[in-house]
Amino acid sequence: MMNITIFCVGKIKKGFLSDGVKEYINRLNNYCNLSIYESKEEKAPENLSESEMDMVKKIEGTNLLKYIKEDMYVIVLDIMGKQLSSEKLAKKIEGLCIQGKSNIAFIIGGSLGLSEEVLKRADFRLSFSPMTFPHQLMRLILLEQIYRSFKIIKNEPYHK
Repeated sequence: MMNITIFCVGKIKKGFLSDGVKEYINRLNNYCNLSIYESKEEKAPENLSESEMDMVKKIEGTNLLKYIKEDMYVIVLDIMGKQLSSEKLAKKIEGLCIQGKSNIAFIIGGSLGLSEEVLKRADFRLSFSPMTFPHQLMRLILLEQIYRSFKIIKNEPYHK
């Protein structure tokens, strides 16, 4: 069975997001071994300089990278990454499994994004949209798309 780990900065703070995340975690238990690792979110006031923002991202990135295993295929969520349809994401996941890459790590950065070190560790950069989304909401969206991918791979019905 495929192992999927979602590494994210910060905890879910809103109840409705937490409920949605729990729902998709339960649904995904039938398709993969799923784990979620939440690292500490650094304080980032609105008026940070560029170098201060880089420092925050670097600290958050270091906290994430120390848990990434060598054998993991790392997919980072990056606004500058490649956009895929749900069907193409399913093909990507299925292709990784066929290639024997059964440990997939998805990384969601904090409010300032991901550090250069994390981006360099990525095997693939995935963008859901050129729009910016709150990182807590992205966790729910990512889980839904992973679930949808498994439904597509298994040729099981799922609402469109």
